[in-house]
Amino acid sequence: MSQWLPSFSQHLTWSAIALLVYVLTTRARGARRAPTTAIAWVMGLALLPYLVLPLFLAFGQRKFRAVRHPPTVSPSSHGHWAAALLDSFGLEPPTPARTRFHADGAQAREALWEIFQGARRRLDVCTFLIGDDAFGREVLEVLAHQARHGVQVRLLLDGFGALSVPRHYLQALEAAGGQVAVFRPLFAWRRMGPRNLRNHRKLVIADGIRLWAGGRNLAAEYFEGRDGRPPWTDLSFDLTGAVAAAASRQFETDWAGALGQQPLRTSATVGVEGESLAQFLPSGPDQAEDTAQALLVDACFRARNRLMAVTPYFVPDDNLRTAMRLATRRGVHVTLLLPVASNHRLTDFARARALRELAAAGADIRLLPQMAHAKAVVVDDALALCGSINLDLRSLLLNYESAVVFYGAADIAWLTKWIDELAMQGAPFVARPPGLLRDIGEGLLLTIAFQL
Repeated sequence: MSQWLPSFSQHLTWSAIALLVYVLTTRARGARRAPTTAIAWVMGLALLPYLVLPLFLAFGQRKFRAVRHPPTVSPSSHGHWAAALLDSFGLEPPTPARTRFHADGAQAREALWEIFQGARRRLDVCTFLIGDDAFGREVLEVLAHQARHGVQVRLLLDGFGALSVPRHYLQALEAAGGQVAVFRPLFAWRRMGPRNLRNHRKLVIADGIRLWAGGRNLAAEYFEGRDGRPPWTDLSFDLTGAVAAAASRQFETDWAGALGQQPLRTSATVGVEGESLAQFLPSGPDQAEDTAQALLVDACFRARNRLMAVTPYFVPDDNLRTAMRLATRRGVHVTLLLPVASNHRLTDFARARALRELAAAGADIRLLPQMAHAKAVVVDDALALCGSINLDLRSLLLNYESAVVFYGAADIAWLTKWIDELAMQGAPFVARPPGLLRDIGEGLLLTIAFQL
């Protein structure tokens, strides 16, 4: 047996090679990692180089655009600190938009069907998954109907989410003239980047001028419930304006990336009347900076009176966790809404450490009795954020995500009222000191599992 084990000198050699690969690839790519992530990779490469080096080469890349230092940025023409920050990342500026939020699944379904049936030239759908249920089948039937009537229909599914959709459903859409692409199929041979970087964006765009977006996947539990159970609490919206055109350009890039092609460049602009400004916010490996993470951390330090957030999963990195705690310490009323039990039990286990810290600082944490899948943040009366972005490590630092930043008073007021009413359904979180085994388990999970 001992002949198969490497000698100490061989182990040191492999450890040195693995660490050298880590240093060189990190420097060459200009990669930036959270300290806990870097420590986890370095320890793994030093102690188990034979196992961890292949994992690092497969999953270690987090960004596909090099971080470049932008030129000095002048204040945004819109005079808002968030717009100036996002402008510095090269994102499209805030523009007027007409927005409708969907308070429940019935409103969301009605608005979704309006977008589907109102498309005249092109209908682009990007979603993490489509349910293998009556609602999912109905979605695909509507898309096929539009394709048969001359609308260019394109459906982009994430590679992981696509596993839940029977292949013959997608073949029926293709037979009707629709196009289907899968973003990084899990079992494809073609090199398409690390398979742990998933596309979690949820965008439905009609003719490049109308957008339906938010947190809902296209499955029954997000709209009408499944198997006699009520639907999850979720949030979505639709809007008309240049934000829809920006989302359309993002879809074009994602579609081309899934097919290994160069994206088509579109320059469509959409003008609407109104004073309510909104801004499209893409986040993920295709952005040089962690755009959503940076906006949230900045928002925590700029908040003066109120910071409200609803999310199904709460596993923030050290930076966001510290920013939220310090905001609470200096008197900002921080309200955080979570389901008492989400559909991912590991995140429920891992979130306890951050929740204990926030509760000790004085944050108002409410645990909702039902599954809440909504993702929204409100900062004072200054801005609101709604989209597909969860407040966890995977969503903020690994996934391809998208959201819309709302600057208009009416939009911010709507989301504030919606979160306030939802908070009334929740019970206060009671922090309990962890035992030794739980504390060790939380640390291991935060260090290892959520880096992949």
